[in-house]
Amino acid sequence: MSASQVLQVGPLKPSLAQTLKDRYAAWVLPEGAEGEAFLAERGGEIRAVVTSGRTGVDAALMASLPNLGAVVNFGVGYDTTDVDEAARRGIVVSNTPDVLTDCVADTAVGLMIDTMRQFAAADRYVRAGRWVDEGNYPLTRQVSNRRVGIIGLGRIGSAIAKRLSAFGCTIAYHNRRPVSEVPYEYYGSPVELAGAVEVLVVAAAGGASTAKLVGAEVLEALGPNGFLVNIARGSVVDEEALVSALRDGRLAGAGLDVFADEPNVPQELLGMDNVVVLPHVGSGTVETRAAMEDLTLRNLESYLTTGALVTPVPMPVVA
Repeated sequence: MSASQVLQVGPLKPSLAQTLKDRYAAWVLPEGAEGEAFLAERGGEIRAVVTSGRTGVDAALMASLPNLGAVVNFGVGYDTTDVDEAARRGIVVSNTPDVLTDCVADTAVGLMIDTMRQFAAADRYVRAGRWVDEGNYPLTRQVSNRRVGIIGLGRIGSAIAKRLSAFGCTIAYHNRRPVSEVPYEYYGSPVELAGAVEVLVVAAAGGASTAKLVGAEVLEALGPNGFLVNIARGSVVDEEALVSALRDGRLAGAGLDVFADEPNVPQELLGMDNVVVLPHVGSGTVETRAAMEDLTLRNLESYLTTGALVTPVPMPVVA
């Protein structure tokens, strides 16, 4: 294996980065001027890039890698990679579906419970000595038997629906199109869905087509007794509209694992006890990250030896 065929772009799980170095003698793309110099000297030698959904490969980088054939993505989300440009250049893209479905779905349910019951806020209340000084913690909201809407009934959305059904919740959903053979009611728009439920869970893919899909109108429809949970991508929710709705009491609470400008979180959210914020840990378990690493390496090895990926993503049709 040539030392110059594989390029790591952006930070990766340390054990994955080490395997790329040991097994493939992979380069790591430097930042700034050093990176530009590297691409000018070595860019033509790279056949495969390994990256993550937090970094990705844009059109400019693809142009600097004229022989790039594959973008191997550690993670299920790949909205930071320009798939339109990749398709135009004949570059294939992979992700790591299925292996993280359970943990991300678990995270959504955990956020819903914590946001509605305010367990984390109640923990802070006890630790601050307020139980002694101020008495019992205020009453919160029941989780079971709620009307829950899911935006994006794919693998993860379906896993969330299955879990919440066990809580006695009534499930409805919005997708680009209805999903066949599911027992859940379909709504034609996010606004219609939000107006019919008490909890709205965002599980849609990121990217330009879903940017700010959950905006002020959707949050208004969800209303002052409604809760929002987002385990998808921060870009899917209009963050300014969300902060405004929470500040003004036009939304009851939010559970958020993702943000528009990670790792930066709007400061105003940090002071709200009806908001649970997590540092994008939806798939962050030992077991799931190991499975993601294994699938990433299988995709890379398969491409380098056969020219095909194990889990390719759907690519747009080039006109």
